[in-house]
Amino acid sequence: MRTLFACMIGIALLIVSAAPATGQEKVDAKALFEAKCGTCHKTDKATSKKKTPKEWQATVARMKDVRKAPVNDEEAAIITKYLSEHYGKEAKK
Repeated sequence: MRTLFACMIGIALLIVSAAPATGQEKVDAKALFEAKCGTCHKTDKATSKKKTPKEWQATVARMKDVRKAPVNDEEAAIITKYLSEHYGKEAKK
């Protein structure tokens, strides 16, 4: 099972690194989310939730800083944006 996850991470890293180095690389946010977050838990654990962008930011930060998820700051921002756009909810007013 760990070998499968390692392969998935490797493939995702190849996809990300294959983008042209223009300073504005297009990253497949879904693949990044699945590769990085899927190493510790099933991704449907996250996608079954609806959160505000601020809540997603807090969740991703907690996974990165407390749980030591294998993401850097740039990847965390991409994952937060992806989750907010696809699994977001409106903030209470």
